[in-house]
Amino acid sequence: MTYKENYYKKILPKLKKDLELKNNYLVPRLKKVVINVGFGKHFQEKDFVANIENALMKITGQKPKMNPAKKSVSAFKIREGNIIAASVTLRGKRMYDFVEKLVHITFPRVRDFRGIDPKNIDKTGNLTIGIKEHVAFAEIASEDLDKIFGLEISLDSTAKNKQEALALFKELGFPFKKSNN
Repeated sequence: MTYKENYYKKILPKLKKDLELKNNYLVPRLKKVVINVGFGKHFQEKDFVANIENALMKITGQKPKMNPAKKSVSAFKIREGNIIAASVTLRGKRMYDFVEKLVHITFPRVRDFRGIDPKNIDKTGNLTIGIKEHVAFAEIASEDLDKIFGLEISLDSTAKNKQEALALFKELGFPFKKSNN
């Protein structure tokens, strides 16, 4: 059973009952997943940028969008229009495949991973996770390790608040830290 089928057959009815919702469309679900990598001081190095682009393509299965700077910042030697980041937006089947891989393969491979802090969920129900080393993804081979970089993963949900989002992400299998309450 795919992750998407699992959501609609098992998770949706359970969340509907637990959150006491009357309609299936009110039950929180994932809308999109955005993976973002900033180039930092290496934005002028073509081989580093190409390395990040190739790694993102392997991890997500789709070509990243290159993001230009919106403003010039002289302290960082950035001019408006310079390519300073790459991002990928996943929806539909690719999104669910990525989330399944993230939860079951990548998180266990992250060094010193103790779980996700529930504070990473914002008040509108979105979860943002930072991963310090892209090597945690199984698609990255050891010969691709020229330079290690971090990435940010934002999971956008239809949850109305933090509690609904926390329930959704727990049901999807995200490992959260235990609270000390």
